[in-house]
Amino acid sequence: MNILELKNVTLIKEGRSLLNDITMDIWDGYVHAIVGPNGAGKSTLAHTIMGLGGYRDFSGDILFKGKSIKNLSIDERARLGLTLVFQEPARFEGLTVSKFVLAGVKEKSKSLVDKALEMVGFDPSKYRERSVDKTLSGGERKRIELASVYAMHPELVLMDEPDSGIDIDAIKYIFDIIQEFKKEGISVILVTHSPEVLKQSDHAFLICGGQLVDKGEVGKVFEYFSGKCSPCKHVGKPDLEKSNLRGQQ
Repeated sequence: MNILELKNVTLIKEGRSLLNDITMDIWDGYVHAIVGPNGAGKSTLAHTIMGLGGYRDFSGDILFKGKSIKNLSIDERARLGLTLVFQEPARFEGLTVSKFVLAGVKEKSKSLVDKALEMVGFDPSKYRERSVDKTLSGGERKRIELASVYAMHPELVLMDEPDSGIDIDAIKYIFDIIQEFKKEGISVILVTHSPEVLKQSDHAFLICGGQLVDKGEVGKVFEYFSGKCSPCKHVGKPDLEKSNLRGQQ
């Protein structure tokens, strides 16, 4: 069963094609990756799925659980169970970690805050009353944002460059919570150019120049990405004649 379907999604801004006829099926309960070089259109695609300002005037359609969300606001999409973890987490002066973690939760409890913080490797007693501001590092804020997503228990999580700004010791907790989402039946889309993040997924899509170039088993996509994208001398202009999708419907 597909939890999310993209049907011929094309986005043009200021005369420039950012997404070109992208069709994808996101399976319910799986971890998917959208991989590609910098500037490939990965974050643009995530922002389009979430309905951010400047990314809503596209052709084609996006279906969530079989129903079009093309004309829904960000809040309406969030209420359906769709959420986005940004590459650069926000700061909120004066807002405690505890209140931030529970912001999107109906049934609020200290035990939920503690469990969510423990999931990302934090001692709750040291973080509950801290402010989500500049006193926290970017890596700490990203882990706290993931704790808040865990507390919300959405149906689909989009994670934009989840390892960005994370030190090597903390990345384990990011990977752990990705697998915990899967264990609890939450679908995940990882937006990345990192081979290590790609390996956390069950299925992958490769995009370049706003176009879908490859899809399928993670090892196959990784081989294409590392063998053809990393040494590529025409970034942003995929050679679709050599694409693994050539001839596929």
